Amino acid sequence: MSRRGRPGKYRIVKVDPKISQFSPRGRPGRPDEVELKMDEFEALRLADYQGLSQKEAAKSMHISQQTFSRVLRKARNLVAKGITTGSAIKIQGGQYVISSRIDSIPAKKVVINTNSKEETTPKNPA
Repeated sequence: MSRRGRPGKYRIVKVDPKISQFSPRGRPGRPDEVELKMDEFEALRLADYQGLSQKEAAKSMHISQQTFSRVLRKARNLVAKGITTGSAIKIQGGQYVISSRIDSIPAKKVVINTNSKEETTPKNPA
């Protein structure tokens, strides 16, 4: 079934996570999984780890402050669910652009679209 409405915009992600999954210890068997999308990971990194305001973090990701707030709220909810239920937290998915900009010098951007599992260079990611 195809998605309705406007197509989703690519989110700007500055840093790839060093690891892609957190698993609980001491829980027998295979734990359930909670999937944290890359833009949700980036929102947590900017707001909670780096301590940026929502306005600054939203500007960094090229999204509105309201959208950033929604993404951050969902990310915090997923992490809390994973911790309280003993689920593994997997970091993957979503439509995002990895952009490592140094002093506003445009760098090579790689687009990851999890629907097609292909890497492409966007014409206009914003």
